[in-house]
Amino acid sequence: MRRTMIALSIAAALAASGCGEKAQKDENVKDSVKAEQSKNAMAQQSDNLLLADWIGPYGGVPAFDKMELEDLKPAIEKGIEMSLAELKAIAADSAKPTFANTIVPMERSGAELGRATAYYGIWAANMSSPEFRKVQQELAPIWADYESKIYQNKALFKRIKAIYDQRDSMDLDAEQKRVVDLIYTQFSTSGATLEGEAKERYAEINKRLAELYTTFSNNVLADEEGYDIFLSKEQLAGLPDSFVAAAAAMAEEKGEKGKYAITNSRSSMDPFLTYSDNRELRKQVWTNYYSRGDNGDEHDNNALIAEILTLRDERVGLQGFDNYAQWRLQDRMAKTPERAMELMEAVWPAAVARVKEEVADMQAVADAEKANITIEPWDYRYYAEKVRKDKYDLNSDEVKQYLQLDNLREAMFYVAGELFNFEFTPVKEGSVPVFHEDVKVWEVTDKTSGEHIGLWYLDPFARAGKRSGAWATMYRDHSTFDGKKNVLSSNNSNFIKGAPGEPVLVSWDDAETFFHEFGHALHFLASNVTYPTLNSGVRDYTEFQSQLLERWLSTDAVIDNYLVHYKTGEPIPADLVAKIKKAAKFNQGFATTEYLASALIDLKFHTVDPKGIDPDKFERETLEKLGMPKELVMRHRTPHFGHIFSGEGYSAGYYGYMWADVLTSDASEAFAESKGGFYDKNVAAKLVKHLFAPRNAVDPADAYRAFRGRDANIEALMRDRGFPIPEKKESSVAAKN
Repeated sequence: MRRTMIALSIAAALAASGCGEKAQKDENVKDSVKAEQSKNAMAQQSDNLLLADWIGPYGGVPAFDKMELEDLKPAIEKGIEMSLAELKAIAADSAKPTFANTIVPMERSGAELGRATAYYGIWAANMSSPEFRKVQQELAPIWADYESKIYQNKALFKRIKAIYDQRDSMDLDAEQKRVVDLIYTQFSTSGATLEGEAKERYAEINKRLAELYTTFSNNVLADEEGYDIFLSKEQLAGLPDSFVAAAAAMAEEKGEKGKYAITNSRSSMDPFLTYSDNRELRKQVWTNYYSRGDNGDEHDNNALIAEILTLRDERVGLQGFDNYAQWRLQDRMAKTPERAMELMEAVWPAAVARVKEEVADMQAVADAEKANITIEPWDYRYYAEKVRKDKYDLNSDEVKQYLQLDNLREAMFYVAGELFNFEFTPVKEGSVPVFHEDVKVWEVTDKTSGEHIGLWYLDPFARAGKRSGAWATMYRDHSTFDGKKNVLSSNNSNFIKGAPGEPVLVSWDDAETFFHEFGHALHFLASNVTYPTLNSGVRDYTEFQSQLLERWLSTDAVIDNYLVHYKTGEPIPADLVAKIKKAAKFNQGFATTEYLASALIDLKFHTVDPKGIDPDKFERETLEKLGMPKELVMRHRTPHFGHIFSGEGYSAGYYGYMWADVLTSDASEAFAESKGGFYDKNVAAKLVKHLFAPRNAVDPADAYRAFRGRDANIEALMRDRGFPIPEKKESSVAAKN
């Protein structure tokens, strides 16, 4: 089905049809008036820009420059109406169910709604506003109702099941069988088999969850926008010049010219905690960031989380599952929460042990400086940087001078050209509409044939109304069953703009994230599947391709050609490169433990009885039982853990980053061991053929074996992080069925 469900939170009941007629009117007249009103409304909505076919170059592009918020709700409502009508017609077909008369039209359905949700996604992620959030809240139950009407359509599911049961005897190719399997599984795990009261309750729960997810997200965004700190010049000690310039530009943008803005986002928080000499300010910035959604005010998320957990547990109970994680993981690579937990518990002791070593090193530095402190979470990054300089003679700010955002983008294009044979060319200015002046667009073509592959949009900078972090998305995915559809892909970041005329300099971690998200875009662009459903992702696999692409940042070809000093243009010195590589495993205790803490809490939340749960207390007590070091905190604390509480994409699945990282480490060794290294043409061809192009047309476990010739195992991951390899039990955990 072409239902681009981008974690929408689309809300509110369909607007009443304006039937304010007086009761004494004749019923026939009343019905005639209502019918005319409905006809007029449909005529108006059919002209809605957000539903219209995309026109223009490159197979048609979204009219981002013409979208109006007032059109959004009518477009979503009309799109849902049209989609349900299409599915109703498929379900009502009296002919024997076949792939051609059931699955194909389902794959074709929902095109108008898909276009409308592409615009919705821009407002939700890139250009939110109080006005949009009101519409968002109003639309949420509509989306839940829509999903319920799809999955609880008994006639439609009966046709799907008939094809599923006979798929081996039908003349279906491998892709078609995979589509049938995925659609049947989606329906059967989404309440299609329920009857009576259970069916009604399932729909009620979905509607309420949609409202809660929207409120959760908006509460976090409100706390990100409401806790800016404006500093004076006297409070800037230790901060790099590039950061100071960016903070000044941000303050001016926010109407505080002459001051320096520290926004409540990771892109601002992280460097401030790394470099600021002012410990009290570090504590304030740290507290603001890690208290998002947890301030006991109107934006507090704890009560919402408790209700979300309770409703999720009740919903899967209706289907006979013991807990939410059991239901969620049944079609993932891990298959069960026990296997996911097994992987994390294998790594956790080594990560915590490394944290103790890192803290000891930091405390020694603090003591030598006579700081008279004990390392606290707001000190970790600051003293880790001092240890980095001391142990490896590596200054992160010195490294940043060679990490210009524009050059990194060109480096990514180079890697894409070498591995995928892609070429990125800026489109003619004004030829492709954009939703903000910061957004730039490139055409992607095959270097050899010149064939058009798609477009790549880049929205790199932070601004008010834009969600935090970095992400990738598609406005149109690839398919060929109904005429070739070229990809419209997008990367989005929150880099802080530099001062006018100055390049944007980023940290090594941010550069890795830039490559990571580009890996998602390449996964979209490399798609070579027939049906839209095959572009869906398996959550504990879909991060693998993006995590793998991070490895090319530190390859010689990128370092030698794209890392040049932003002032002198001189290449990064060989001795500095050597220090970077020598320090590659530095601070892995911090990085691994803060991530694993979040992943473990996620899975534990979704495997316990949530009745009467106090999320704040549960987080605190669970971390204590795990032996969480007091000197650091979860990467995403529960009250702002949008991955798992603003929707269901990563719920009970945040472990997937580590699951995918086992694959990443193992696949990296395949390149490292090859004759041509990370640019080996044969290995790259296998990578594209087996791990990128098929998307979800092949079971991920089978796809990985086709690439590597075997399952992946945990040893490569432990080597990557400099951790001791655990005693052998069942080490090939990452690719088994």
